[in-house]
Amino acid sequence: MAEGAADRPERFEAAYRELYEPICGYVLRRVREPEDAAEVIADTFATLWRRFDRCPTGDELRPWLFGVARRVMANQRRGERRRTALSDRLVENLDRSSFETVGAAEDTSALARAFASLSEPDRELLSLVAWEGLTREELAIALGASRAVVRLRLHRASKRLRAALPPPQVRLTGGHEHEWT
Repeated sequence: MAEGAADRPERFEAAYRELYEPICGYVLRRVREPEDAAEVIADTFATLWRRFDRCPTGDELRPWLFGVARRVMANQRRGERRRTALSDRLVENLDRSSFETVGAAEDTSALARAFASLSEPDRELLSLVAWEGLTREELAIALGASRAVVRLRLHRASKRLRAALPPPQVRLTGGHEHEWT
């Protein structure tokens, strides 16, 4: 048996315990159906198991696994598009009505509307920073891109988000300007 192979299950279990919650939260925020989320999470950790001896270690493992989960979700989405025409129409109608309900009931803040107006890649990039707490270096690993590309994409996404936000309201009172948001 190769050195390290004997303790492979214990090392995997430790990584699983450490990374399950962040990966689960990441997937649940992006997948509508619990069954789909469970499948993505299982496939993500199955990939980790299969590649455990060849995957990054230390601080690079977490963002690498976010990248794996991201690709598993992308594969899942491609699989959904391959379903029959009837299933696609039913899912599309269900998605549209649920988005309209959520949009009307919950996403009424200016920031939520601005965020929703962004492209999927911009929302994903900003979500990885804001919700998952990834650094630029970790983003580069998760997205499989250089740090320079990530820095540029992040700058542009942030700029588009600011542009989508309404300008702050200013009220003049007694010769002083007060900013309202």
